Amino acid sequence: MHTLELTKPDGRSLTLYSRRPLPSELRAPSPFPRPLEAQPHLRWHPLRAEWVTYATYRQDRPFLPPVAYNPLAPTVDPAAPTEVPDGDWDVAVFDNRFPSLSLGADLAPELIVPTAPATGKCEVVVYSRDATASLGRLPLAHIELLIEVWGERTQRIAQAGPIEYVLPFENRGAEVGVTLHHPHGQIYAYRNTPPVPKRMLDVALDYYAAHGRGPLAELIQGEIKASVRMLYAGEHAVAFIPVCARYPYEVWIAPIAPVDSFSALLPVQRADLARAMKTVLLKYDGLWQRPFPYLMAWYQAPTDGRSHPECHLHAELYPPYRTRDKLKYLAGTEIAAGFFAMDALPENKAQELQQVKVDIDGP
Repeated sequence: MHTLELTKPDGRSLTLYSRRPLPSELRAPSPFPRPLEAQPHLRWHPLRAEWVTYATYRQDRPFLPPVAYNPLAPTVDPAAPTEVPDGDWDVAVFDNRFPSLSLGADLAPELIVPTAPATGKCEVVVYSRDATASLGRLPLAHIELLIEVWGERTQRIAQAGPIEYVLPFENRGAEVGVTLHHPHGQIYAYRNTPPVPKRMLDVALDYYAAHGRGPLAELIQGEIKASVRMLYAGEHAVAFIPVCARYPYEVWIAPIAPVDSFSALLPVQRADLARAMKTVLLKYDGLWQRPFPYLMAWYQAPTDGRSHPECHLHAELYPPYRTRDKLKYLAGTEIAAGFFAMDALPENKAQELQQVKVDIDGP
């Protein structure tokens, strides 16, 4: 993996990654001439005992630039401002111009609830210099590089400040709020482990103490044995609709052997995870015959310097669709009670995706 460190005109950092040596003449562009000097802050939610972050300047962030849009082959306006340079690079990572968290945050208003600066870091990860590409249609070697980049960024961010948890994720599609044409995801780095991964970590720690292995390792073995919900079964990685899926077409991707973080992956595991991820994303697009929107979140161990044998690196993918022609929205029992109600069996949805033939070794 080759890297090139650059600085944008507004002071934000940009790191380029490639499978080949990078040209030294590359320069970091920016649609913004001056620093934003963001000051997000936190407010305490007394009924849920958790923090909420506030960054009102995010309302001013640009949406998608002008584009002649074909859902299968979008064409980007060449005159539109860009965050990434022209040139021969594979993956680009830069500081989010409108962050919800910032290592420079040191202000918070005095209110009737506790407040604090929203310390953390938000980065944008552009998967390809081709604005018409998608993650699932990148070559396998390119996806392997991206997984390696996620690991490198996790380690680098953890060393940059008081960071306890690093979450790479992707919101794909305008339906879920994408504001950049290039295929991309984000990395949020939190000063404290946020509620969802914290709950998962607590459960995993208790399970590991009782059984000597984590709950996901146990579930993966059960899914492999059952075989009915499996979408990809490789030597080192799997992808499946979990027996306990809370969303139609929800898919989990994970190495078979427990690995706590991206940086702990062996090359063979990283390669098989790339194959698993590409399989799932191509199946999503193939089932609906269109670029399919989804949320993909990768969960890993906290960056607190401690050993976490209970943790098992994995991704959870949540498409918003319930059927081919109807959007899936959370209902009252799900939002208000946190109690998910499914009207589709995971086995049936897995069967639909299993029937979609894909070529992961193609271009």
